[in-house]
Amino acid sequence: MAEPAHEQSAAADKWVRAFLEHLAAERDASVYTQRNYRQALVEFHRWHQQERGQAPAWASLQRDDFRSYLRYLGRSDLSRAAVRLRFSALRSFYKFLIRRGALASTPIKNLPLPGVGKRLPKFLTAEQMLALLAAPLKGLETERQKSDKRSGKTKAPGSQPGPGRQPAKALLAQESKFYRDAAILETIYSCGLRISELCGLTAEDMLWGEQAVRVRGKGKKERLVPIGAPALEAIRLYWRKLPFFPGGRVPVFWAQASKPVPMSPRVVQLRLKRYLASAGLDPGLTPHKLRHSYATHLLDAGADLRSVQELLGHAHLVSTQVYTHVTTERLKKAYDQAHPRA
Repeated sequence: MAEPAHEQSAAADKWVRAFLEHLAAERDASVYTQRNYRQALVEFHRWHQQERGQAPAWASLQRDDFRSYLRYLGRSDLSRAAVRLRFSALRSFYKFLIRRGALASTPIKNLPLPGVGKRLPKFLTAEQMLALLAAPLKGLETERQKSDKRSGKTKAPGSQPGPGRQPAKALLAQESKFYRDAAILETIYSCGLRISELCGLTAEDMLWGEQAVRVRGKGKKERLVPIGAPALEAIRLYWRKLPFFPGGRVPVFWAQASKPVPMSPRVVQLRLKRYLASAGLDPGLTPHKLRHSYATHLLDAGADLRSVQELLGHAHLVSTQVYTHVTTERLKKAYDQAHPRA
């Protein structure tokens, strides 16, 4: 299917094309950032074409051009966060143009944007996390029981499959997925990883002796993150279900049990929804909420803010401080409910 005319026009813009290539190759931006920034530039390109009758000449645009665009966005149904995201893309684009010598300054600098109210991150309690972590292997046991019923066989509690009681072929194909998913959930929660960081893990990133993981975060920045014994054991159990133990640059988590293709973030999201539902939790929660749970539980247990910032790979402390609001709100709620003179 051919691209719409405005997308073709934006794609033909040499600076837009160079910027998008820069995001992918040099900044190692996530697929979501690349998609959102591309869409923001396409939308601005289309608006300028419609309003001004020509493609934007980036070096000639003035502050008033972007004021007009901001007013245009304000008349749409976009949220304030969505408006800010579009200008974040434009700001990054202009910084790129300045670094490449296309212009000396940005017309967007200090342009007032609509404020966004602080939203406290959602997270799971420790008890809810335990229920979620147990969900994949409970799901495997359910599938085994269904397979036994279909084959007309019953199994005494605690008994092992005999020579004539091997799981059905379909169940064997699924088994590694359940062990993989258990290892994925354990790893996200144990290390507080972003979904892109999880999918990018390779066998050589697993520092077994140090009980740590080498993580490549935003902007190709590397950090070492401790990983708990339960997560390491879950990965070992999963790897035993694979044709060979991964090594070197082979992904830690495979999309298929038969060949070492890395997991995609979308598949991780879909599998998580399944286990949230089976654990009686909100299936709308994203993998990032497990990262929120990780940070909140660390702070609840007395970890200092700077340490949590380093573990999460946040460039700025303000990104981590939102979790202190979560713990403070919980303390206030407990105080109001328990203190006789609250």
